[in-house]
Amino acid sequence: QISKMFGTVVVGVGIAGLARIRDLMNPMPSSPSEHLKLLGFVSRRSFGNINEAKQISLEDALRSKEIHVAFVSTENRSHEETIRMFLEAGKHVLVEYPMALSAKVAHELWEMAEQKDKVLHVEHIELLTEEYKQLKKEVAGKDLVKGTLHFTGHVLDENKSGFPAFSGIARLTWLIDLFGDLTVTSATREKQKDKNYSRMTVHFQTANKKPLTWIEERGPGMRREKKINFCFTSGCLENFPQAPRSSVGLFMQDQNLFAKKLLGQVSKEELAAEKWRILRCLDLAEMIQQYCEEPEKIYS
Repeated sequence: QISKMFGTVVVGVGIAGLARIRDLMNPMPSSPSEHLKLLGFVSRRSFGNINEAKQISLEDALRSKEIHVAFVSTENRSHEETIRMFLEAGKHVLVEYPMALSAKVAHELWEMAEQKDKVLHVEHIELLTEEYKQLKKEVAGKDLVKGTLHFTGHVLDENKSGFPAFSGIARLTWLIDLFGDLTVTSATREKQKDKNYSRMTVHFQTANKKPLTWIEERGPGMRREKKINFCFTSGCLENFPQAPRSSVGLFMQDQNLFAKKLLGQVSKEELAAEKWRILRCLDLAEMIQQYCEEPEKIYS
């Protein structure tokens, strides 16, 4: 039996794109990733070659019959356009989160992939960290009373990365994955332009009407970290459980999952659950943005 190979191109060579090129060139032995063959990369900057990978034009990548798959690692703002082009050209797509900066667009792109019978895979390495896997085990089966997830990080260029509910969708993904479906009850955002500071505060309710708060805070010199405070009927969890380092890198784990989908090795149930989670988080991100951007209500 001839092993099925998928010719692959990486679009965008920032931090994620370079990690993708590295992992495609060094797949884990006897893993699904061995079915992906890097045929080149696309970038607006001119590199020539990166290691053995050669730079090709976007036009050639879209036209090539040898290329079956695109890894989209461009800035968030251009995900939509890039995904659309490659799906239209009949290629499978892996894209870094967030898939798009609007829920409507995300639903459209997902539909397009389904119509063309192509895999559209959104990277969610935040669910693959050992820290998160331990946290999920710790939370399993407990009854939430209330909780907070507070993220701090360096300043992002919103023109490129989008509204914080989209650029920070990894946090929202955690909350949905840990506590099930959520409803937004309110959301506000404070911005200090002169200080380059931004803080978004979102209040949710779980299906059992328990309150959850998500704070996304960014400013100059802010360390990238997450703080949790989840209170259960059995007590509160304020620190992440100790977790071992994984021997397999996060992008490689994600790449293996994507390759499994290409090979038809992921169950319909898993695919459906993942689709629901991804689109639901994008729907919520959009609601949050609308809440934050509503003109101040004036109470007389």
